[in-house]
Amino acid sequence: MDGATSTPELGSVIVGIDGSKPARQAALWAAAEAVRRERPLHIVYGADTDIRALYFSVESLERVRRAGRELLDSTAAAATEQFPGLRVKTEFSRSAPVPSLHRSAGLHGTIVVGSRGAGGFSTLMLGSVGLKVAAGAKTPVIVVRGVDNGADSGVVLAAVRDEHDLDTTRYAAREAELRKGSLRLLHVWSILQSVGSVATFLDDVTEIAGEHVHHLNVVANQIREEFPDLKVQVDVEKGASVAAALVEASQQADLLVMGGRRSPSHLGPTLGRATHSLLHHAHCPVQLIARHKDEHRSES
Repeated sequence: MDGATSTPELGSVIVGIDGSKPARQAALWAAAEAVRRERPLHIVYGADTDIRALYFSVESLERVRRAGRELLDSTAAAATEQFPGLRVKTEFSRSAPVPSLHRSAGLHGTIVVGSRGAGGFSTLMLGSVGLKVAAGAKTPVIVVRGVDNGADSGVVLAAVRDEHDLDTTRYAAREAELRKGSLRLLHVWSILQSVGSVATFLDDVTEIAGEHVHHLNVVANQIREEFPDLKVQVDVEKGASVAAALVEASQQADLLVMGGRRSPSHLGPTLGRATHSLLHHAHCPVQLIARHKDEHRSES
């Protein structure tokens, strides 16, 4: 592995709002993240008025525009009241939420969305728009979950499968540094999937376990070299479900960072089963890091 340091650039924070409580929580979480990064907060309302203009009256469109701009102003005011000195930019986009957020993120921005939306005209409901934002983004996406009863532990949890997750783990290390916290690297593997059959289980399990530990240690050693002042904990767990183990671990974390893997069984951008489960069930915010094309692998 190339030992050269490649510290990720954490750019501006872009958050989508739609008037729902989860979106407002996401906006305030994004404001805190922007303060940690010493970056501006960009609040986006994707009204989709370009398409709606074909079906809505002029009066209806004007009500949408007015409501959207009022929502942007009130959200910005709440963010600056809680975080004085924060630079805030608001954007009323005539496009739909998904392309609006992707475009606003540019090359280095981080997109933040709530765990579900208000439904109706302009939605950021996970399972529809939120999932499309996460699946199609080329920059990091954070789905804000579990903020009402968060662990507030200072721990950033990184899901590590193998050496291909080094870049993802670097993002997690930077997030841990910003929080002046610690980084936990967690690798979860399934015994039966790794061995392939019960007949060879007893002979192979020790060797396979060693291989999994090796892959994780390669990543951990590189991170410790690049982030010498960061406390790094390394754990390997075996279980029937990767997603279930990560959901459990997320109870003790402030942020879960993982690669946004694509499943090759679908056409177009999509999310693997484990990623999909975590976006719906994790106990803390989940950050997905886009993977390079040659790093996409099927999830177990």
